[in-house]
Amino acid sequence: MASVVKDQKFSILFDWFDQDRNGQLSAGDLRATATVFAQVARNEDHVNVRAIHASFEQWWQLLLRYADADGDGQVSRQEFTATMEASVTTPEHFESAVMAIADAVMNAADTNTDGVLSRDEYTRMYEVLGVAPELSGPAFDRLDLDGDGVISHDEYRTAIVDFYLSNNPEAPGNYLLGPLAQPA
Repeated sequence: MASVVKDQKFSILFDWFDQDRNGQLSAGDLRATATVFAQVARNEDHVNVRAIHASFEQWWQLLLRYADADGDGQVSRQEFTATMEASVTTPEHFESAVMAIADAVMNAADTNTDGVLSRDEYTRMYEVLGVAPELSGPAFDRLDLDGDGVISHDEYRTAIVDFYLSNNPEAPGNYLLGPLAQPA
């Protein structure tokens, strides 16, 4: 059973993925989300764009397999939250469905290909993804675990793991999309 913290994070994620805002996830929502994520990449970065789309397709297939109990091709918030905990974030699926997206997005956002994200690269990436700079700037500070002014690939992967797997409300990765308790 998911914790209150994970339920909150997965609900935020559901809202992020529900591109048509109809309260149900569909293949079209995940494809549209993949398109938004792919905008982080440079025009010539076909490798990461393909990886982003393929990973979101993998995620959608997991949702269909494990969450769409009535076979209508849609996933409700409740189905999504339960399936995230029970299937998508399990070791056998987490790398291919979640971390593959994180890796491709990190590589795409690293515009100077130095293997790390500068503050500017990080805030630009999240601005493209719809997170305001006033939220992504403080998140950058939390995710830069060693305080060297950049986010390494390992630090970014740690943040993703925190967001999806941690029950700790203060885990640095929980701030990827802004604070969990956002003002209404």
